[in-house]
Amino acid sequence: MESLSTEREDITEVEYRQVRLERVILVGLWTQGTLEQAEDSLRELAALAETAGSTVLDGLIQKRDLPDTATYLGSGKARELRDLVAAHHADTVIVDSELAPSQRRALEDIVDAKVIDRTALILDIFAQHAKSKEGKAQVELAQLEYLLPRLRGWGESMSRQAGGRVAGGEGIGSRGPGETKIELDRRRIRQRMAKLRKDIKNMEPARKTRRASRTKNRIPAVVVVGYTNAGKSSLMNVLTDAGVLVENVLFATLDPTVRRAYTADGREYTITDTVGFVRHLPTQLVEAFRSTLEEVGQADVLVHVVDASHHDPVGQIEAVHDVLADVEGASEVPELIVLSKADIADPIDIAVLQARYPNSVVVSAVTGEGIDELREQIDALLPRPSILVKVVIPFDRGDLVCRIHEDGEIFSETYTEHGTELHANITEEIVGLLVEAGILERAEQPS
Repeated sequence: MESLSTEREDITEVEYRQVRLERVILVGLWTQGTLEQAEDSLRELAALAETAGSTVLDGLIQKRDLPDTATYLGSGKARELRDLVAAHHADTVIVDSELAPSQRRALEDIVDAKVIDRTALILDIFAQHAKSKEGKAQVELAQLEYLLPRLRGWGESMSRQAGGRVAGGEGIGSRGPGETKIELDRRRIRQRMAKLRKDIKNMEPARKTRRASRTKNRIPAVVVVGYTNAGKSSLMNVLTDAGVLVENVLFATLDPTVRRAYTADGREYTITDTVGFVRHLPTQLVEAFRSTLEEVGQADVLVHVVDASHHDPVGQIEAVHDVLADVEGASEVPELIVLSKADIADPIDIAVLQARYPNSVVVSAVTGEGIDELREQIDALLPRPSILVKVVIPFDRGDLVCRIHEDGEIFSETYTEHGTELHANITEEIVGLLVEAGILERAEQPS
């Protein structure tokens, strides 16, 4: 049998995205609310740990008014945790909070096992699932921001000196008295963070270009938001046949997925699947995934997917609203609450939620229940072309007829000897195209 990985390594040698969480014990504090709420939070932590690829062996909750400033848990409970780790031969302890560096070190000294907090766990999951170049860069930046104040060396690594070319990264002219290894690691991390910020900033123009293209073409945008594992990707697959990854794990989707969709009358819109939200989302991740959140602020409609089968759907809705409150423009976007997983949810729970959120739609991506109603609701909320015109378009300008079909709202279409006569609502951009083609005179433009 291989020895368990309870021996601590120099954390400066380990990237958090490569932390292996295998056999774990969960720890939480009950500082406010009810015991059930504290247990709910620990259950969510267990789901996160399993998503990271670990096996949850046991959990521990302590009732305290405030965390212990030294070891997070009280001294007695910390010793109880140590015995629990030894009894289960656990590799890792995961704490349902963000630990100060000193708390983590002190708790590790007591339990003699690696201690990971909630933030490090979520970072690990994000690193496993990020696929795009931008997503990976954002995750790495968040990891480094988290890791920098938590560098720690053991033994001789704290006093090793590295001078000259190694310390400065250059040769003659840069030599100095030398640096300890931990100082060198800090400087390397800061250099890497600066490069990542520059890379991410360089990626912004491409993202803005894509968004500007959709805005220029007046393509309405729907953004799907919701708590992690609420069923967003499954719903998006039903609406668009997008083929988005669907797994029964938290944070299966990390990179924004944009697909085209169409209303019943043929109007085109885009629909974007976003990363799931979670309670107490680490600050580093809110910043790192600003690109996803920007999509939310630029949307025409927010489709807020809620797992109706969850034991606390209202709490999840409020957690999403807490995150969206910090996103510029999100509060002005119309929101449609979608109660998903109707096939496994209790009908009484659904009725209670519908009473609380009267304009919500009940759906099931498995059975197809409510999907048609959802399409109709999205159609009703999407912005419509508002300029009424009656024009005759020559037969050789079929491209304009096609454009009006795509982005306009046609009331009648007839064919005359001079071309196609359309009575329709159109956008300002199409008005400009008609004027440019000499089909509509400026004086004829509707107000």
